[in-house]
Amino acid sequence: MSQPPRHFPDPSNPRLTRAVEGHDHTGQLQQIRVVEERPLTIFLNAQEIVTAMTIGDYPEYLAVGFLRNQGMLRDDDQITAVDYDDDLEVVVVRTTRQTSYEEKVKKKTRTSGCAVGTVFGDMMEGLEGLTLPPAEVRTSWLYALAKEINTLPSLYLEAGAIHGTVLCHQTAMLAYMEDVGRHNAVDKISGYMFQHGVSGADKILYTTGRLTSEMVIKTAQMGIPVLASRSGFTAWGVEIARQVGLTLIGRMRGQRFICLSGEDRLIRDADMAAVADEPRKSRRKGAEG
Repeated sequence: MSQPPRHFPDPSNPRLTRAVEGHDHTGQLQQIRVVEERPLTIFLNAQEIVTAMTIGDYPEYLAVGFLRNQGMLRDDDQITAVDYDDDLEVVVVRTTRQTSYEEKVKKKTRTSGCAVGTVFGDMMEGLEGLTLPPAEVRTSWLYALAKEINTLPSLYLEAGAIHGTVLCHQTAMLAYMEDVGRHNAVDKISGYMFQHGVSGADKILYTTGRLTSEMVIKTAQMGIPVLASRSGFTAWGVEIARQVGLTLIGRMRGQRFICLSGEDRLIRDADMAAVADEPRKSRRKGAEG
């Protein structure tokens, strides 16, 4: 089986940002780049499922990952086509199995976070009896990944107002997806994994956003045992992580982090003298979006 392609942010893509003029605090005219938002309507076979606001890259991954994380695509489903129409801003995922989710689509729950994420009422379905693999995570990997991810050219560094989610294996980044909502970014990762047959068993998922209940649930459903972030936690996110045995690591700034679940997977092997720290003032900066 061939290796799946690696995907990284492309801040030079003209479709993803727009130049806008404004005046700064001194009254001077400035031109900055801002992130685009555009609707994407997702169909599963003949049924319209949802319209999401997205930056517009990797619509096929987003559609497949969203359906996968909502339980509308099963492990054994065969996708016959993923058709994207740029003019209509529609993506249709077609499967050999006949599908109907009218009742499920009616039950929607708004979730916390930017670009209001949408999940359906039975969001906890599938977590009962879920066992995540007994993988290990070395602190040397975490520090190396954090350094590379935080300095890699990205839309976040170009224009801000965006979240990133990165699928990693040890110190290697396999796919780095960005979007206006962390939910979309992680759905793109899920779609990438499903489309290319990538197992989550030995992977780490890194996100720039908060470690919320939905982020924890999606990571667990993707079979990934470790979720890490520069940002903080929600109480329900921590509770669910402990329930499913997910290693949950947050507030990763410089040499510091806190692990609130799955401590048994951690191997503290990093040479702390080689890890640059961040001054406290810097660590307090910015919202935990």
